Parts: sequence; C-alpha cells; structure tokens
Amino acid sequence: KKQEAYPGQPTVPGAQHDVDFMVKDSKRFADSGGWGYGAFEYDAATDVFRPANTTDNPPQENDAKCGYACHTVVQNRDYVFTEYGKR
Repeated sequence: KKQEAYPGQPTVPGAQHDVDFMVKDSKRFADSGGWGYGAFEYDAATDVFRPANTTDNPPQENDAKCGYACHTVVQNRDYVFTEYGKR
C-alpha cells in the first residue's frame, strides 16, 4: 500500500494475507514445467500460517499442477510472473 503520510508516498507492506513460493527442480517437478509451487494462508488472529487448500481463493490442491495451471500464461518467461530488479 502507499504510505500517504510520508514524503513521496512510498510503497510499504500492507496486511499479510498469504505466502506463495516456487521452487525450480526439473527432475522433481518434470510434469509442471520444472517448478514446484507452495501456498500458505495467514490467519492474523492467531499469527499462524496453514497450507492453502481447495476452500481458498484461488483453490489449491496438494500438488504442483495447481500453480502450474495458472502460470502457463507466462510459459515464455519460464512460468514466472515476477519482474526481477536490475542488479
């Protein structure tokens, strides 16, 4: 979110909702473009993460194919949506 009270209105973290990650391993995840996917939902009331499941939005199964299905639209970028910062 934008921190409107600070000069220049910098972008700062908002409320935690979930954590998602990808792991590249072409042998372990050969059937999903070489990527394994993980998703965890955050419960602010208990300060605990739990594995995402089929009741979440978007629904998550217990395999890499769920993340793979969403990421096929960026297959030409090795299935990665994120723009990496220039070093």
